[in-house]
Amino acid sequence: MAFRSGSLMALILLVALAVSAGTCSAARPEPSGAKNLNFIRSSCGATQYPSLCFSSMSAYASTIQRSPVQLAQAALSVSLTGARTSAATITKLLKGSGAGVGAREAEAMNDCLENMGDSVEELRDSLKEMGHLKGKDLRLRVNDMQTWVSSALTDENTCMEGLPTTASMKVGVRGTIRGEIVKAVQLTSNALSLINGLSGV
Repeated sequence: MAFRSGSLMALILLVALAVSAGTCSAARPEPSGAKNLNFIRSSCGATQYPSLCFSSMSAYASTIQRSPVQLAQAALSVSLTGARTSAATITKLLKGSGAGVGAREAEAMNDCLENMGDSVEELRDSLKEMGHLKGKDLRLRVNDMQTWVSSALTDENTCMEGLPTTASMKVGVRGTIRGEIVKAVQLTSNALSLINGLSGV
């Protein structure tokens, strides 16, 4: 009987240790890197293109940490890069030989390039404004950024809508330009969503 009692006590002790270990494991702090990524993933859920948002922002997790302002700033920076890349692609195709475009298509591409140039300027102004988000003027500055980024998004969409669709423009050329602009539009849309989230900061 004593043996059975001792065995029972040992079993109870083992169960208690197992439960204690499980509790300690569950309470173990989550690594800060994982917390940063979770913050980005959660914030990107409010954007129109969450997968693109997360993939383009995750590389900056150590800088963003869990700051909505840093996240919006990184999104603006990535959006600006996308707009610049689109403009550079259009410029290269216009200057290159054998681009497969006629005079009418070239004019449309130049108009598109002008739109992208305006977008670059508006995104650049917004990025500069990010450095002054403090004090009583915070809401006013956020409103300014919302206006600029909205205008940038409009310019990018105008650029895309004005692209030639005629047979005189090579499909490969049209596809290359459209691919760049679509990505720029999506990045700018995400940046605008994240900036909108700063209204309550």
